[in-house]
Amino acid sequence: ATPLVVEVGGKLQAVVPASHATRCYDTATGALVWEAAGLTSNVIPSPVTGHGLVYVMSGYQGNSIQAIKLTAQGDVTEKDAIVWSTRKSAPYVASPVLSGERLYMSKGTDAYLSCLNARTGEVYYQDQTLEGLRGLYASPVAANGHVYIAGRNGTVVVIKDATKYEVVATNQLDDPIDASPVVVGRELYLRGHDYLYCIAEG
Repeated sequence: ATPLVVEVGGKLQAVVPASHATRCYDTATGALVWEAAGLTSNVIPSPVTGHGLVYVMSGYQGNSIQAIKLTAQGDVTEKDAIVWSTRKSAPYVASPVLSGERLYMSKGTDAYLSCLNARTGEVYYQDQTLEGLRGLYASPVAANGHVYIAGRNGTVVVIKDATKYEVVATNQLDDPIDASPVVVGRELYLRGHDYLYCIAEG
């Protein structure tokens, strides 16, 4: 997993999810700020942050999702600094995306999507089948009221950025996609195995 550097109380801290635990370090001194056990092994998804929390997750040989207070101190395993957690439907490769109070994530490397309330962990929907996708490595992205999910077979499913699952469009490229989509201004970039695509209006 790529560490997440975030400012907490005027200081930069690096949140580092890894096999079986997450640790947070002071970037200036290297001192350990907090740690929390509970992830599975072989952690790949990068953490995301919002609402005073950092969200870490892993989906290899099990499932674990944790929402941890950025102000945590010391060993917070089994403590209130972990605001909510679940052992269901975590991604193995793709990172989650946070949009407002909605936290979206895939399940394993399969074409299933879940949406949870980022503050409480309440499930809006879980393991929703992404019709047309076969396998999923790319992280979803949220932009302009939509969430874009690219599958390994080149299919991109566009859904409404909402608590109810609703497909807006399904588009197919004849090029496998493993890389996460990137939004720049009003353009969407997709990197396939053979080509780089720019999708825009007009």
